[in-house]
Amino acid sequence: METQNILFALGLTIFAGLSTGIGSLMSFLSKKFNPKFLALSLGFSAGVMIYVSFVEIFFKANESLSAAHGLNKGEVYTVLAFFGGVALIALIDRLIPSYENPHEISNINPQNIPSDNSTKLKRMGLFAALAIAIHNFPEGLATFMGALTDPTLGISIAVAIAIHNIPEGIAVSVPIYYATKSRKKAFWLSFLSGLAEPVGAIVGYFLLRNLFNDSTFGIIFASVAGIMVYISLDELLPTAEEYGEHHIAIGGLIAGMAVMALSLILF
Repeated sequence: METQNILFALGLTIFAGLSTGIGSLMSFLSKKFNPKFLALSLGFSAGVMIYVSFVEIFFKANESLSAAHGLNKGEVYTVLAFFGGVALIALIDRLIPSYENPHEISNINPQNIPSDNSTKLKRMGLFAALAIAIHNFPEGLATFMGALTDPTLGISIAVAIAIHNIPEGIAVSVPIYYATKSRKKAFWLSFLSGLAEPVGAIVGYFLLRNLFNDSTFGIIFASVAGIMVYISLDELLPTAEEYGEHHIAIGGLIAGMAVMALSLILF
């Protein structure tokens, strides 16, 4: 693989991961929380991720595994790897208590933050940062692998993950800010929590680069599809429903699918 392709993929992964900092800035700069815009954005991100997972990533995984193992076995391995990805991200969710889990975002509205003691709020923010770092690890590998295979696909995945990282950045920065009264500390902790994404990409790449073949590639890609679908259904859509009207979330979902479909046709 060319160094240029690797650097491009890494750059996209860094962009996606550090968008948690965008969420932090939004929580400080916006005078009024806009739940409808958040719902639309999250729905859009879910639409992009679901569509690209089933139409593009799952298909590429099946193609690679079928080339390595034959049509029948290839299809079976693709399905198993897909649900293996679902199981992996579900296990990570299970191991993180819901109160600190960014996939259970219930306090990203600054107006909903209780005037509790600062220690409890700080602990909430720190645990949210740790939880986000854990979740971003496989997401980083997903973005990186997508970009290595197809730059257009990588850009689509990176944008979708960046959108869904924005509210996670808010989830970290708001409690830290209310606990410390320091915008600087809240921003940097939120910003740095996204670094797990490029770290995940780099570690995954160096662990697997000597094993790259049709079979390994297919398993990774099918697992990535499962991870992205789970995140969309477990996190993005429920959060969109919680903070906006049902039809706004679904409208965003359909719009995300349409934009992704158009980009795949054009590019």
